Parts: sequence; structure tokens; C-alpha cells
Amino acid sequence: MRFVLTPIRSNKQGVQINVGKDGAAYDAIVNTLTMHPEDMKELGAVAGATVRVRTENGETTFQCKDGNVPRGLLFVPYGPPTCLLMGGDTDGTGMPTSKGWDVDVEVVESGT
Repeated sequence: MRFVLTPIRSNKQGVQINVGKDGAAYDAIVNTLTMHPEDMKELGAVAGATVRVRTENGETTFQCKDGNVPRGLLFVPYGPPTCLLMGGDTDGTGMPTSKGWDVDVEVVESGT
């Protein structure tokens, strides 16, 4: 299915950065994608499912959870997985486009 992915900064991520990025807690934060419950249902995903997200620049996997987000939008905290989805084009700004990516999403492993 096709969605719009918006990488974000979250409070938990900000706190964890100060503790350290090398642990399981940080990995769990930046590897969790939040999706509208109805979008999850249409995709055939349940909480805890692994989904593959593809952009024109790359792909990676996330653990999926439902949340209070608009239909058609996906949210995930910035981190190493989102870097795999970014392209190098900066449109002259020096910073790659980092929000509003059109993505394809598929379930690769059902959750709990």
C-alpha cells in the first residue's frame, strides 16, 4: 500500500539520545512506525508486525504500532532506519528532504 511517511522527533527519542544511542531502548524507539488503526487493518498488519517501507532511494523495516495519526500518514522517529530512506538531493539547501516521502509499505512478518 502507498502512504506518506513523516519522520519526526519524539520526546522519548530526545531523552534517549542523552542517555545513549547504542542501546536497545533507542533502537526500539527509532525502529517503531506509528500508523492509523484502519490503515493497519487494510494493510493486514497488527501491532508488533514487521513492515517493509520503500522509497525511491532505499528500504528498511520497522515494527508497526497503531496510534492517533491521520489516515494515510505514517510517523517514525528519525534514526538510522530513516537515513536508509533518504536521498542525497538537497534542492540547494544542504539538507536532504526529510519529510513527506511517498512510500510503499508491505507486511513482512505478522506480529503478536
